Amino acid sequence: MAVAAVIAASVGLGVVPGAPALAGTGTGGAPAPVVTRAALDPSLVAGRGANVAFSEQEAENATTNGTAIGPDRTAYTLAGEASGRKAVRLTPGQHVEFTLPKTANAITVRYSIPDAPNGGGITAPLNVTVNGGGKKVMTLTSQYAWLYNQYPFTNDPNADLLHPDWWITECACVPNATTPGPTITKPFRPTHFYDEQRLLLGRTYRAGDKVRLTVPAGSNAAWTVIDLLDSELVGAPHVRLLAANVLAFGADPLGRRDSADAIDRAIASAKRSHLKVYIPPGVYQVNRHIVVDDVTIEGAGSWYTTVKGKEVALGAPAPDGSVHTGVGFYGKDASAGGSRNVHLSGFAIEGDVRERIDTDQVNGIGGALSDSTVDGLYIHRTKVGMWFDGPMKNLKITNNVIVDQIADALNFHGGVTNSVVSNNFTRNTGDDGLAMWSEKIANAGNTFDHNTVQTPTLANGIAVYGGTDNTVSNNLVADPIREGSGIHVGSRFGAEAFAGHLWITDNTTARAGTYELNWNIGLGAIWFYALDKNIDADVQVVGNHFLDSTYNAIMLVSDWPVKDLYSITNVHFKDIRVDGTGTSVVSARVKGSASFENVDARNVGAVGVNNCGSFNFPPTGSEFSLTDLGGNDGGGTTGPWLAPWELPNTITCDDRPPVVAPPAPSPW
Repeated sequence: MAVAAVIAASVGLGVVPGAPALAGTGTGGAPAPVVTRAALDPSLVAGRGANVAFSEQEAENATTNGTAIGPDRTAYTLAGEASGRKAVRLTPGQHVEFTLPKTANAITVRYSIPDAPNGGGITAPLNVTVNGGGKKVMTLTSQYAWLYNQYPFTNDPNADLLHPDWWITECACVPNATTPGPTITKPFRPTHFYDEQRLLLGRTYRAGDKVRLTVPAGSNAAWTVIDLLDSELVGAPHVRLLAANVLAFGADPLGRRDSADAIDRAIASAKRSHLKVYIPPGVYQVNRHIVVDDVTIEGAGSWYTTVKGKEVALGAPAPDGSVHTGVGFYGKDASAGGSRNVHLSGFAIEGDVRERIDTDQVNGIGGALSDSTVDGLYIHRTKVGMWFDGPMKNLKITNNVIVDQIADALNFHGGVTNSVVSNNFTRNTGDDGLAMWSEKIANAGNTFDHNTVQTPTLANGIAVYGGTDNTVSNNLVADPIREGSGIHVGSRFGAEAFAGHLWITDNTTARAGTYELNWNIGLGAIWFYALDKNIDADVQVVGNHFLDSTYNAIMLVSDWPVKDLYSITNVHFKDIRVDGTGTSVVSARVKGSASFENVDARNVGAVGVNNCGSFNFPPTGSEFSLTDLGGNDGGGTTGPWLAPWELPNTITCDDRPPVVAPPAPSPW
């Protein structure tokens, strides 16, 4: 989601260090396990984000004979895309060792290994031992990582510009090409470095046991970067005896034969018999969409039941523009009436998507699903985990893990109403983590609540593009990388206007407020963008915490060509905590107004309000006004963040103030 440049000048990226490792000592002087959430002390984000079954441990807090990388918030770097902006680099023979904080029988490893010289990825082993024994070997791959070049990217590190006629708007700091022309440094803009892999350990281990990840000598990977380890105790497989068991209809649990037709037969039988469909433990090969309507499909649990498929090229493009198909569970298209009463739970969807083709329907879940539920799925390596095209209503999406996507984790696209996305975990998306996009038809009455979104490599953690009466609440968003930030409210991409209200309440962002490489300025951890229309609905931003923002905590902005056309008004900030900004608390680059009440800030690196308005600089003051409703306390290096002399519309325009790295967030 690139955006047009406002300012052409270039500056270097100010890098703000991440939080230091949380120290502790176990028995015998050994380091105690350090459990984090989004690389933060869990007490800083209590009650926010998804309640997950696993314990997160960052590699930089573990014991290693490898090399720590980071902190670094620069795009196109391994540390920049790591959780907490730090990781550990291992060479063959080196290891990193984690101490289990709780009983566990399963782990997830987030890692990166090099691409092949000509793209396409490699595989390499990683040895896993516990207390020196029980060796298992994970086969890591970079076949689903490493994208390059301009949007929509390529797998070829040696490619010339995909669009030679495009102006390369990114600033000269990264990479060194800002003018049109075919000369670029290759590989050009490498990104999306990480993947993750899950492993059942085969037995249950106790708290205090040592999980060691070792790169064996002779590995064909010159280096292996370990970002983190998640450990958990997985329960026994779920069994449904009275059901249409897919095995009875010819499904192959060893994945040797395609099971799509068998699953279709099970669905048809279940509907006739008013039974549920059950997919027992196994790996089932499915290389197309399974169309679902008025059916319940249960797996044995996402660690036990996997539906896995190859991306398949179509002989001719489909009517919707798709040139591939692949594994996915799809409701009927809304134009055909959509699907209803669909309930999917307890299995994994493992895709095979290695390139971004926006017209392709190669998503884990898709179509239109009304009066339906999606619960407890693990979706890996599809294009978008869940993409819904409305009109549709009353969908509940809960307790899912969506990781390593080429594009979004989830998108409500046009006419999705009265639906809830709650307690889901996403990591390493190639576009917005969670999005509501009101293209052509407004989304209305939807809620994104108690979700965790980590390390989107492009765009935003959570984005709302137009719509009516929607809510974003109690979410945790961490480490957005480029061309977006933590939470985004955008009048753009042809979205319908914002109407009614938009409530953004009790969310936390961490290490957001990214550097916008096209505009060559810093964004806000939360940012409002009036590109296509005014933003003038009732927007309430209440109870949010913005931690360790690389640049600004709050931004309100338009684009230079439309700066005198559109405004942002009726936005109200209340009961906000800002703990650390590299620059300002508020950056205003648009005409309009906002009110502030009980917005407390500390460790602010520059003047509290960067008020440029719409850059006409009239003698009457900025075209953007701030209303002080009281209780706005604290500040930083330049004094109170909201000083009387800044109100209501003093011009305090400094496009690129020096970045002052704040200390790590701490209890308020």
